[in-house]
Amino acid sequence: MLATATATHGTGRSEPDEATGAHADIPLPRLPGFVESAFSPLAFEVSRQCLTEQPGDGARTAVVLATLMGDTTTADLASQRMVSGRVHNPLLFMQATANAVLGYTSQEFGITGQTFSLSTLDDPVAELLAMADLLLEDPELDRVLVLGVELGGSERLAVMYQVLAADSGRPVPVPDLPETAGLAAAVLLGRPGGEAPVSVRSAEAYDADGAGAGGHPGSIQGLFDLAAAHRRLLRDGGSHLLVTEPRSPAFILTAATE
Repeated sequence: MLATATATHGTGRSEPDEATGAHADIPLPRLPGFVESAFSPLAFEVSRQCLTEQPGDGARTAVVLATLMGDTTTADLASQRMVSGRVHNPLLFMQATANAVLGYTSQEFGITGQTFSLSTLDDPVAELLAMADLLLEDPELDRVLVLGVELGGSERLAVMYQVLAADSGRPVPVPDLPETAGLAAAVLLGRPGGEAPVSVRSAEAYDADGAGAGGHPGSIQGLFDLAAAHRRLLRDGGSHLLVTEPRSPAFILTAATE
């Protein structure tokens, strides 16, 4: 783990906690070509923080974004315009695609490695770390930036969650966030054995009810927990067992020793 970053907008969160460094809400950064939604600006903000803190070779960097529903704010707006008979706005169609902000980020930081977006009802932390591990088997890559974005719930989003719950046979509650709010977190990962301040490796599944982040399926809260653990280890050293969901893979984070 080379760097981590978190950002929230419109959630009503308090000032940053001195012990964990958890971020309070930030003014939504302006991002050329992206309007109305918090999705892409927050995704770019956490990516910017990681890539600025740890500059590297963009040709040897890949990016993976996890988001259960994508930019639902923009998709809703585009749909509302269409059903009301207003002129179609191609900009809204473009930015509603999760990969759009990855293209913008890649251009800004000279990234020419692979970029992917994924959606999962399973633990995004496990999915993102597994994808990073797979990508780093490519000898032409040295780093993988993984990030997650989650937006607040609208009426349409609530219906989509109901459909997911019915199809999956598991409860999928709507995120407890205001409609215009958003969360994002990012982790920049390097090759195993590299000179990183904190290493992360998989552990056996932690089979205990009530353990872990306690978020809804597809929640990116585990990424916030990962970032907080990273900050604590940088400050205090030692090791930390990260459990993101009950009965799911756990991870052991270890601070590098002199």
